[in-house]
Amino acid sequence: MSILLKFEELGQFLLAISLFTNLDYAWWIFPACILLPDLSMLGYLANPKYGAFLYNFFHHKLTAIILFILGTTVNIPILILAGIILFGHAAMDRIFGYGLKFTDSFKHTHLGEIGK
Repeated sequence: MSILLKFEELGQFLLAISLFTNLDYAWWIFPACILLPDLSMLGYLANPKYGAFLYNFFHHKLTAIILFILGTTVNIPILILAGIILFGHAAMDRIFGYGLKFTDSFKHTHLGEIGK
């Protein structure tokens, strides 16, 4: 099942790349922005509960989809880009086993413990 889920996430990551190619941005914008959602980990400097909330907000695919739809609806390219980047980043993270966080520990995710 783990391999099957990783292939599903890979498909979603490739979808993000495909959607990005339809935008009027230089190719290097995608790789330059793909790790930006990880800045949300700075929330852990405050405490694990706030860190998990902030991390999960920026790594939840529904957040990405809402930004993408909003950007498409009101024709704001930067919102479309943000939605695609968040979606692609979340898929990429899940390929590598980084899931949404529980509030007790950064390593405790919905996919299991990181590193096991």
